[in-house]
Amino acid sequence: MATLTIRLDDELDAALTRLAEEAHRTKSDLVREMIRKQTALQAFKRARSLIVPAAEQAGYLTDEDVFRDVS
Repeated sequence: MATLTIRLDDELDAALTRLAEEAHRTKSDLVREMIRKQTALQAFKRARSLIVPAAEQAGYLTDEDVFRDVS
């Protein structure tokens, strides 16, 4: 497992400390989860940017278009 050192301003550190205490988790655990969620979101956005143009070209412009063909 790799180690990452970051600097937090006092306000951000206090907010993270509060979250960790409320969740009964470590700050490291919370930050790992936040990074996982952010990387998953970025992967989704990247995939969506590739899929949407192809879907639109195929005539899928709304959710209803998709539901019509998959249901």
